[in-house]
Parts: sequence; C-alpha cells; structure tokens
Amino acid sequence: MKGFQIIDAARLRALLQEARVQLVDVRTEAEVARGRIDGAIHIPLHLLPSRVAELDTDTPAVFYCHSGMRSAQACTYLAGLGFDKLYNLLGGILAWVDSGHPLGRAA
Repeated sequence: MKGFQIIDAARLRALLQEARVQLVDVRTEAEVARGRIDGAIHIPLHLLPSRVAELDTDTPAVFYCHSGMRSAQACTYLAGLGFDKLYNLLGGILAWVDSGHPLGRAA
C-alpha cells in the first residue's frame, strides 16, 4: 500500500485482538494523562522525527491522536520515509471512546 489507510474503531479493536500491530499515540503528555488506548506507545508528533527508529517497519502501525488530524500527519510523514503498513484511526481517540471502547491509564 502507498501512503496510509484509514481504520475505524471497530476494525482497530479487531486488529488488536487478532494480529501483531504497533499502536502509536501522537498526542501531548497532557492529553495522554487523561487516558490512552491500552497497548499504545506514546510518541508525541513533534518528537516523531527523532524517534522513528523505535518503530518496526515490518509491523503494521496504527496512529491516533485526539481527532485524527495529527495522526494523519504522522502517517503522511512516515509514508514519505518509505513506511508502507500505516493506518490512521478515523476520528481519533474521540471515536474510540464514542464507540464504547475502554481507555487505559497513562503509562
């Protein structure tokens, strides 16, 4: 795939249960402190260029933020670096919560 794909909350929930996937939260520290999706690693968007080596290029990566805008920027940036298994959570963590999925505590 070129670029990235959009994934909704229901599909993300299924993907987290059935496959190995990197879940990356690109929100700020303050946002993460209010709750996160369990299993997510936190890489604030502004630190992504310096922390890109932490991501496994062979494992699908799903990015999320508050509403889906910053995570789309993260996906676009990484696609430009040659990553090809990228997904953006449609509606961000707001859509996750609105779909009835739980939030975990900040790590």
